[in-house]
Amino acid sequence: MIVFILRRFILLFLTMVFVSIAVFVIAESSPGNIAKNVLGAFITPEQEASFIRQNGLDQPMATRYMYWLIGNDWVAEKKIGMPLTKITTEDDFEEWWAVKPDGTRVRWKVEGEDLIAVTLLPDGTRKEETDNTRWTDREDGTREFWGVNLQNQAVRWVKGDSKNVWTFVAGKGWVEFPGGPMEYIPLKKGFVRGDPGISFRTGRPVSKSIFIRLRNSVVLAASAFVIVMPLALLLGVIAGLREGSVKDRFLSVGGMLFSVVPEFATGIFLTLIFSVWLGWLPGAAVLGDAAPWEKPMMLVLPVLTLTLIELGYILRITRASMVEVMKSPYIRTAFLKGLPYRKVVMKHAIRNALIAPITVIMLHVNWLLGGIVIVEVVFGYPGLGAYLLESALYKDFNALEAGAMIMVIVAVGTQLIADIIYTFLNPRIRYA
Repeated sequence: MIVFILRRFILLFLTMVFVSIAVFVIAESSPGNIAKNVLGAFITPEQEASFIRQNGLDQPMATRYMYWLIGNDWVAEKKIGMPLTKITTEDDFEEWWAVKPDGTRVRWKVEGEDLIAVTLLPDGTRKEETDNTRWTDREDGTREFWGVNLQNQAVRWVKGDSKNVWTFVAGKGWVEFPGGPMEYIPLKKGFVRGDPGISFRTGRPVSKSIFIRLRNSVVLAASAFVIVMPLALLLGVIAGLREGSVKDRFLSVGGMLFSVVPEFATGIFLTLIFSVWLGWLPGAAVLGDAAPWEKPMMLVLPVLTLTLIELGYILRITRASMVEVMKSPYIRTAFLKGLPYRKVVMKHAIRNALIAPITVIMLHVNWLLGGIVIVEVVFGYPGLGAYLLESALYKDFNALEAGAMIMVIVAVGTQLIADIIYTFLNPRIRYA
């Protein structure tokens, strides 16, 4: 069994690698102009070129993929000649700093032809001083310097040669500044190290935003999962054991009805009844900065919508699997041997009948997290699905790629769990 699980783990890991490449290529090649989305539809060609350089979008796709996956701080450290570190400010923004041999953190900016060092003091204040000794001579007679600027980029300045750049400033948006560098490396640790970069849409770290959205989706999906899965399995087993009866017909027709109605229709219908007509429940999930469990009433309608959709599908799969198992030769043999009906069902039938539903359930764990985008949009719920939709419409590369990869991890992880469960439900799979 250990060899089987290890082999499955390696296969799923390779799947993640190939899917990560596909996700990156599709996201980067999708139509749209991120520069116009960020700076506005009427930007000049110079502004667009400046934006592309600042965000490293002018680099080859293979280089950008490597930086997105494993980061580029190690590349910047070699150019700067100092180790780099990332801190979080009191305003919850992340900043990159170069670290001097004495442990002092420093960044730089250019004013005219002067290089200004911004030093972070132990008390949190910042001191500025001229640092022109760091300019180095080039073969063509010019002087340059690699350092960390105030916008979390490793940059190369050339003395006396600068360009106007457009930089994101909190509270002001994108502002034009003189004294721009000639080369940029937007600093990030990479997806595998928990830092997929900065969101173009919000200007904040993707890792923090996506964690909150993932938490909200997990709460919503887990609430629906805990309710619907045991109930659907139980009703499916009951319907399968009573094939052709009134109870079976009622459950089967009801399950089909709920599974074929679109999510948005179910959500709107429930909102109309419980929010507009009866006034019992809020029609929108307005969470603000609160966690979902702090406002449980906001979860009722989204969870009920997901429950009705999933209930019918899992119920019918379980019912079909149970009917097939109950007609198997080994079940008939068990009855002929005189075994009690309850023992045959509980010990022999249910165990094998659950194999098919377990497959569907594991696949729907991933759907519950990412495929509930329609439910999240209908109720205004701030989850991962809605976050991915917003990022895709805005063409926010870093957020879209990180969110998609999280969904891939959930998908391959649930399949690995399903494979492990199979080995207990059917011992023959251990030697496959």
